[in-house]
Amino acid sequence: MSQHNIRNLTTLVALRNTEVERLQTEMAEKANLRERYQKNLDRLTGLYTNSGASGALHMALAGNCGDYKQAVMQLADTHRLDLHMHEADMAVSQQALNAAWMKREVLGKVLDKQHQVVRKEQHVQERKQHDELATQAWFRGQKNEK
Repeated sequence: MSQHNIRNLTTLVALRNTEVERLQTEMAEKANLRERYQKNLDRLTGLYTNSGASGALHMALAGNCGDYKQAVMQLADTHRLDLHMHEADMAVSQQALNAAWMKREVLGKVLDKQHQVVRKEQHVQERKQHDELATQAWFRGQKNEK
């Protein structure tokens, strides 16, 4: 019965470990995506800040430059919103990862305790066998003396 429990617990720990690894991979991918969002946002910010002053330009060019800056700023705002949504999704994924890790750790501890119980039972059984052998040897010694 104990070996059956240990096998089941070992399988559960392996499944939890697989789940943790999957969630860690997912978090790494999301971190990479967040980094790409941030780099793109930095580039967009650089585009509208480095496009120069539009006041010194001809009226038609100034209008075009202003429209360009406004469009890039709107794109950056949209990108910033997407980044915040992605970071919120990352927070949810991190919580799922933490929960899966805790489940794995708890099951691992239960498995360790079950191993200890089995080892203790085996040790007790070995001691009983040794005691029986010693008792039999003692009885043989008593019979031989008579």
